[in-house]
Amino acid sequence: MSRRILRAAVVGAGLLGLDLAERLAQSPDLVCGLVAGRLGSAGLRRAARLGCAVSDAGIDAVDPAEVDVVFDASDATAHPARRAELAGAGVLMVDLTPGTGGVVVAPTVNGHLAETARHLSLVSCGGQAALPVLDVIARHCAPRYVEVVTTAAAASVGRAGRRNLDEYIAATEAAVRQVAGTPQAKVLTALTPALPAPAFRVQVAVLAGDVEPGLADGIEAAARAVRAGFAPGYEAARVTTERGRITVTVTVAARRPGLPGHAGNVEIINAAAVLLAQRHAATRKA
Repeated sequence: MSRRILRAAVVGAGLLGLDLAERLAQSPDLVCGLVAGRLGSAGLRRAARLGCAVSDAGIDAVDPAEVDVVFDASDATAHPARRAELAGAGVLMVDLTPGTGGVVVAPTVNGHLAETARHLSLVSCGGQAALPVLDVIARHCAPRYVEVVTTAAAASVGRAGRRNLDEYIAATEAAVRQVAGTPQAKVLTALTPALPAPAFRVQVAVLAGDVEPGLADGIEAAARAVRAGFAPGYEAARVTTERGRITVTVTVAARRPGLPGHAGNVEIINAAAVLLAQRHAATRKA
């Protein structure tokens, strides 16, 4: 049987939401039926020019009888109960905010969970960049402590992202602990106004005991999988192991036409979100 094209709604008309709407326009499995944001926002006007229906009612504009997938790119603290309600109604909830709830998913780590789960948490852009590396590290040693430092161009982080920095740190730390299998993790983040704007960067440091051979090759294989699957500008470089300390530098450059190269943070989480929704769509036959 052929695939069913799923109807999608995007909640949030900022940097993430608009890029999502543009990606959905290019998807063979998803169609953007609604972009919901704030009254009078420039983002809604731009979404309307893309041909999407728009609403200023936010997530309350989403009718579960009219959509199959909801991408939430709004505010982490705004409506957790509404997210759960939509997921309970059979809608696939793809949460791009660092909110609580949902199954933590990264496409190359545990992307198969998107086939059956109804509430996916993409954690954060830093989480999406770090988790493929940490998944490999955890298979080569037993981490005792993990530190992740993310640096993004200020121009690539919108209003909601700035409001949610505390939630960003908390959600990313929780996901790091889960994937690395350690109770101790620290996440630090910085927004830089530097010009020219630098690519999104994530520095991963791990303290562990003995490290099994093949770590660097495993990390490069994980990076190739991310590049081939959804984020062609993903690189994991400068892998070092010395006296039980492992360090890896991840950079993500945006490659989608129309997105500035420094917006790798936008690219990695949005590309992951669309890929996971397409994987879910593949399991729902017409």
